[in-house]
Amino acid sequence: MYTFTLDALDVTQATLISASLDSTTAPQVMGPIHTVKSKDSRTLIVEFDPSVGATHYIIRVRNAYGFYREDTVWSSPAEITDLEPYTDYTLSVIAVNGGLRSQPSPPVNAKTILPPPQFHNTSSPTNDSITVSLYPIAQAVNYNLSLYKVSSGTSLVYTTSDTIFTISGLEAGSLYMIDAVAMDVEGREGERSSYVNQTTRPPTPTSVSASVVSGNMSGLSVSWELDPDVDGYVHYRVMTDQYLHCNSTSNSCVLWGISCGEIYTIYVIAVNDAGPTYPSSPLVFVTYPCPPGSLAYQASSEGNCSLTWDAVPHADGYKAYIKRGDGVEDTCNTTSNNCTYQCECGFTYLLSVIAFNEAGKSPPGNVLNYTTVPCCPENVAVAAVSTDTLEITWMPSRGAVDYKIEAQDWQSCIHFVQCKDTAPVCALSDLHCDTPYHVQVSPCNEVSGCNYQCEYQIQDTAPCMPADLMLHSNNATSIGVSWTANNRDANYTVSAVGYDGIHTCTTSGSYCDITDLPCGSEYEVSVMAVSAAGQSLPSFSDSLETAPCCPEHLTVDQVTQAMTNVSWSYAKGAHSVITSLTSMHGHARCHTKDSHCLMGCITCGTNYTVTMEAYSHSGQMSNCTYNRFSSSACCPSGVKIYKSGNSLRVYWHNAGGNYSYVTEMVASSNNYTCMASLGENSCDVAGVQCGEVYSVVVAPLTLEGAKVLFCPHRLYSVTCLGSNVGTVIYRGKRSVD
Repeated sequence: MYTFTLDALDVTQATLISASLDSTTAPQVMGPIHTVKSKDSRTLIVEFDPSVGATHYIIRVRNAYGFYREDTVWSSPAEITDLEPYTDYTLSVIAVNGGLRSQPSPPVNAKTILPPPQFHNTSSPTNDSITVSLYPIAQAVNYNLSLYKVSSGTSLVYTTSDTIFTISGLEAGSLYMIDAVAMDVEGREGERSSYVNQTTRPPTPTSVSASVVSGNMSGLSVSWELDPDVDGYVHYRVMTDQYLHCNSTSNSCVLWGISCGEIYTIYVIAVNDAGPTYPSSPLVFVTYPCPPGSLAYQASSEGNCSLTWDAVPHADGYKAYIKRGDGVEDTCNTTSNNCTYQCECGFTYLLSVIAFNEAGKSPPGNVLNYTTVPCCPENVAVAAVSTDTLEITWMPSRGAVDYKIEAQDWQSCIHFVQCKDTAPVCALSDLHCDTPYHVQVSPCNEVSGCNYQCEYQIQDTAPCMPADLMLHSNNATSIGVSWTANNRDANYTVSAVGYDGIHTCTTSGSYCDITDLPCGSEYEVSVMAVSAAGQSLPSFSDSLETAPCCPEHLTVDQVTQAMTNVSWSYAKGAHSVITSLTSMHGHARCHTKDSHCLMGCITCGTNYTVTMEAYSHSGQMSNCTYNRFSSSACCPSGVKIYKSGNSLRVYWHNAGGNYSYVTEMVASSNNYTCMASLGENSCDVAGVQCGEVYSVVVAPLTLEGAKVLFCPHRLYSVTCLGSNVGTVIYRGKRSVD
């Protein structure tokens, strides 16, 4: 270290100002560089001895290609960067103190190492190998590859002269960290590359199995074993020979859309970033069978039925389901294609069959809806309700919707009648009378038709109607009836129906008499046949009218001397009558529909025979005889009145017969009567009041003492002579009141 002082002097050599400067000399020449080694392909590390007094150092770098550079470093060792790989360099070091440099150290030669290999790519062609591809380095003669298995921490080193190298024998599905270093001809390792990660392909799935799963559609659940040592993300692809596939990251997945009765060859492939594995060993899986088809029902023996179907591939067995309409169920297991089960009439059966194998059972197939024939009805009763109609009743039978009823002429087998109804009663009409019929009730339904195996009955129809009815009158109260008998075995009843009731007679032949018929009655006469099967229709009727009855009471009343009024009580059956009054002097008669009549030309004082002829509508006649009738005595004639003193004497001419007479004189205020004994023809009336007009009548008396009322009245005026009776003046006749 040196100190330099500088003084400024004036002319007198006096110091005006002074300044000092410390200064050292340049450092000593540097000693030789100890070592030069490569840190990487572009960096050299230089080691040298430090120089006393030096503040820093300059490392001078040059090469044969004109490269020259000085790097300032502060200590040793020092890194020289940004060099070219695998290049020869000459290096020397210079110590610097302030602005002074020492002389360079003796130069040394050094060469950078090969650059790090660059990976072109890495891959795993199989699940136990990795292929490494490097970009080539011109000066490299070999490459060292290092593989570090992450999961186990083990390392493997491989040397190759190729830039593409496949390493086998690795663990499947394992992550390896790979780096590389190039070797030059001198055997020096170049710079080591950065690590790259490469996973081997995953192991091939093993223990593959499958089972059927069900959902909205059927599928196969495929599963396999997982290797717990596999590194990284792995997913799995399941494929079949029928283009079904599924993906999963677990140990199973479902192949949806499988079909029944199919054989699937199944493969599982594991895939990771390195790629897929080889497919697993193929699993051949047979799916569940398809449902059997062509179901057919057949009734065999009584109470037994059989169900058949088409066999289906891959089926180990079958199970038939028999469900009856009332809820009763039965099953049948078999390895054949048919099954026998117990069945009954009148039921609807739902029949279905499933096939099964180790994979499961088939889907539900077609359901055979079969209805057995209806059961035969019980309590069938057949009765003849008319000559051409049979009524058939029965208890409703199971399974029957309606019934077909048939009747066939059992003897001729020609006449055939049928009807169909839903009710348990039917009438077969338009049958032949007096005919045996074969009657059968067959239950039917729309599905299975009719059961024609039911028992039949034989029933006779009612007898035929008798024909050719004829009436024969025996007497007034009895008739004979005949007809044509046209039945095999029947009794016949003849009925005469009238207002008074029914009169009958019965026979097994074709004729009988009805007796004790009352008068004045009308009857409808018919004949009816009766047999065990019933009764026939009545024959066509014929009308019968008995002779009318005679009136029980008949009265003859004399109205005038020559006229009578005959009346009578009701005569049953009489439509009109002829009434006669007959005597030796003549007769009178009237013909009327009334209950009375007037008869003229009656002779007074005469005995008459009274008879009547009563006629019915049809002209039947009854002769009726009654008590005799005697006409009243004849009225006297020639009646005259004479004055006899203060009395009046009445005279008349007797009309004949031995009668008494009565004379009556009637005025406005006085009445007088006198009687004449038998045979007399006059009588006296005393104390007659004069000055009056008198109505005078002279009438004979009947044997009973009654006055004949129809004799004529005569008018007389009796004048006064003083207080005594004066002249009697005749003034004429007047009619009977």
